[in-house]
Amino acid sequence: MSELFVLRPTVVAVILAMAVATYATKTSGFWLVSRLDLSDRLQVGLRVLPGAVVVAFVAPALVAGGIAEWVAAALTVSVAHKTGNLLAALLVGILAVVFVRTLV
Repeated sequence: MSELFVLRPTVVAVILAMAVATYATKTSGFWLVSRLDLSDRLQVGLRVLPGAVVVAFVAPALVAGGIAEWVAAALTVSVAHKTGNLLAALLVGILAVVFVRTLV
């Protein structure tokens, strides 16, 4: 059991390398975009991109899901709209799925 909690040097090296690669990707993207002259249309597209990515992840779960997922989605959207707090909306959605699944 104690071997499960041993940090091997190769595992630490891989984790650090992935962290560096992630940071380099983000910073180089921000640096590149700050150097470009973006059209108004492209700026609007970049602003709505995070929402499109979220929909791309959530839509298949809703299509394949049942009543619990649909109730959670409705509550999540409602809380996000009313409070503007995405973390609170996320927590409400998670709790709603768990609660409805235990009832159904």
